[in-house]
Amino acid sequence: MDPPLPDVRVSDAERERAAAGLREARAKGRLTLEEFSERLDEAYAAKTGTDLERARRQLPAPAMRSRRRAHRFALAVLGHTVRRGSLRLRRFAVALSLLGDLDLDLRDASVEHEGSTVLCFALFGNVDIYVPEAVDVEASGVTLGGHCRDWGRQSAAAGSPRVRVRVFTLFGTADLWRVPAGRGGTYGELIEGVKRRQREFPPPVDPQRPEP
Repeated sequence: MDPPLPDVRVSDAERERAAAGLREARAKGRLTLEEFSERLDEAYAAKTGTDLERARRQLPAPAMRSRRRAHRFALAVLGHTVRRGSLRLRRFAVALSLLGDLDLDLRDASVEHEGSTVLCFALFGNVDIYVPEAVDVEASGVTLGGHCRDWGRQSAAAGSPRVRVRVFTLFGTADLWRVPAGRGGTYGELIEGVKRRQREFPPPVDPQRPEP
């Protein structure tokens, strides 16, 4: 089907076709979680053909799986570990901190299938997980002598892959940080930015959810 003319107002059906193309590109590893959420927002907000083409502009070539291994484990034992970059998550992944500090950055990750579950264990250690603000992330868990906290706003885009974070802490801490798109800086700066944004734009109060 021919693309819409640049200055002609696009229909809902054309937006949905563009969104379906972006989902297919994400499933093939051509878009990271952050790139996908940004472009999907652009597609649904598009008013003209030019806007719609901007959302699907220059899609990256498919990632070479031989160069992007599917990571199942992220470990920090008696030290500080940072796991980030073009990670490829399968259905399950494990994050373990034993007397250490682990930064697990999923903003540039790609998720296979329609979702992935991260099993997070903080045993006398700390785990910080960073995800795009516009990706559907669900966090829950059990804490013994520690905490599990969910920071920031979630504005999940329609059709986003779902990431589930299941946490178990034993005198450890686990924090999920929802980072706005395009934010850079050190992890300390990202954390301060998320906290400041949450103070300025607090999420709706859920009476069944404890405050972080």
